[in-house]
Amino acid sequence: MKLKILVGTMTSTADYVAQAIQMDCADLVDQIEVVLMDGLDISAFDEDALYLICSSTYGSGDVPDNARHLYDSLDAQPKYLGHVRYGVIALGDRTYLNTFAFGGKKFDERLQGLGAQRIGEVWCHDASAGTLPEEVGTVWCREWLTQALATVQADA
Repeated sequence: MKLKILVGTMTSTADYVAQAIQMDCADLVDQIEVVLMDGLDISAFDEDALYLICSSTYGSGDVPDNARHLYDSLDAQPKYLGHVRYGVIALGDRTYLNTFAFGGKKFDERLQGLGAQRIGEVWCHDASAGTLPEEVGTVWCREWLTQALATVQADA
């Protein structure tokens, strides 16, 4: 099984999280591919893989600039994504309570609307918590991957 981590980021934090997961969780799956969302569209979900959206939040609860094209394509080029199994890492800062971690949460909402099936809960990291997202993110991902792989095998 392949894990494809799609990264939406403005300051590279989400990319650091994805790279830490790629190194730390390599023993759990056959292959982990980290892909920045730059220029991607809905066809990024055509591959037979387990997906992990790793997105920061920008501005007033928006997806990062590099993720905008992919996010918009989920509306502009909608298609049924029932084959897609995914998880979400949503990065944000709880001091912005009304829009906390909305970058990842918005992707989750769009993907579910197209029939994709999220495994587990959206994991949100609070930048003001004093923890490093790449450290706690890898701990979360190891647990999530165990659950996700069991779910995918049960579905097969």
